[in-house]
Amino acid sequence: MDERRERRNQNESTEKKDMMDILLEVEDENGKELNDEEIIDVLVMYLNASHESSGHYNAEQEAIVKSRPIDQKGATLKEIRQMDYLSKVIDETFCVVTFSFVVFQQAKADVIINSYTIPRGWKVLVWFRSVHLDPEVCNDPKEFNPSRCDDLTPKVGTFLPFRRGGRLCTGNDLAKLEMSLFLHHLFLDYEQNPSCPLMYLPHCRPKDNCLGRVTRVSSTTSAWSTTITYLV
Repeated sequence: MDERRERRNQNESTEKKDMMDILLEVEDENGKELNDEEIIDVLVMYLNASHESSGHYNAEQEAIVKSRPIDQKGATLKEIRQMDYLSKVIDETFCVVTFSFVVFQQAKADVIINSYTIPRGWKVLVWFRSVHLDPEVCNDPKEFNPSRCDDLTPKVGTFLPFRRGGRLCTGNDLAKLEMSLFLHHLFLDYEQNPSCPLMYLPHCRPKDNCLGRVTRVSSTTSAWSTTITYLV
């Protein structure tokens, strides 16, 4: 980025601009440019395909296993639909770690928002992170609280990890299904003791990718342990 900025300062023109050029040039209505951290944030977020995190809540999972028939192997779709609290944990994670962070939409007609007119045909940048972390939308948004929506119905357009409307991501149900199955077995069959400092760019995550010792504790198989690196 420093090299690219130096080339611009020396008026070295290029035939084709890429995304970094555009981010270095873009200004708002007051002439303010993006700072280095904001540019890096956008670039890294585009490179980061997906990232998930979760909390450690086992009671619901243990209750499901206790009511499971003895001859049943693995979780069923019916059981996954009973994982209400785990679903809330995953949704809360989507709000904190918004991996699909922006999307462009095109106005099909003139639209007035907060006294600003968006002409028909203009592109609008929807910034999901700003919605999920807006205190007017979500009370105390930086607190990880899976039960925050227990007594209220979220307004349309306030939960956008998979976009919404006709452009809703077709893989949203599969993504939550995979996460539910993974966390179901992780919580019940393993103990973890990761301990490491956090980083916050592009997402809140462990600096060393959560290097720690994971121990198998399931009574159905022999106990074993190994040290692995995994992304929380």
